[in-house]
Amino acid sequence: MKKIVIAIDGSSACGKSSTAKIIASELNYKYIDSGAMYRAVTLFFDQNHIKLTNPKEISKALENINIAFKVDEESSLCDTYLNGLNVEKDIRKMYISEKVSEVSAISEVRKAMVDQQRKLGKSKGIVMDGRDIGTVVFPEAELKIFMTAEFYVRAERRQKELLGKGELVDLETVMNNLSKRDQIDSSREDSPLIQADDAIEFDTTNLTMEEQVDEILQLITSKIIEENSLETQKL
Repeated sequence: MKKIVIAIDGSSACGKSSTAKIIASELNYKYIDSGAMYRAVTLFFDQNHIKLTNPKEISKALENINIAFKVDEESSLCDTYLNGLNVEKDIRKMYISEKVSEVSAISEVRKAMVDQQRKLGKSKGIVMDGRDIGTVVFPEAELKIFMTAEFYVRAERRQKELLGKGELVDLETVMNNLSKRDQIDSSREDSPLIQADDAIEFDTTNLTMEEQVDEILQLITSKIIEENSLETQKL
């Protein structure tokens, strides 16, 4: 059975990562959380007091950043490692969320991360979520999905996610953060958040996680059958 690249893009708190993780597990595909990579860079910059206005300092810092993903044996979830250390909990904190879009907008950072993402997906059989996966990282991905959800629903989801990680944040603060990130992500000069022409728009506002996964798995199954049919015709 031919393996494909599945690109899932969309704004924060649409359910991209949660859905992508489950789908990757169901398909026995590799899951790559591109957002976690940018969060890890943001954490490194914050810890090492890197000036975001200094290109030379940024480039030097990027040379010292190694990001990897490992599956936690107890939870079966994919954790993010920065220079050998598990930083999964740290990169999900609110103070990182408040800085990550600004760091992600830096061209040097985007180039470095896109290079890593392409290497990770070279052998296919991956599910990668982010904001420019279908437009920049893998424009030739066999299946592209652009996830959306109503703003208030997204804010409630993010607040619940933070609470689940032990961080109590009021809804207004979460909404302000999402609004700021949306503005930066959609207006940045390098790789802005836009829907690829051939992406399937997928609104998750009124869907449970189970429904999201089921519907997207149906899309994937159809695409894989189509790709295998085309492959057979070439033989």
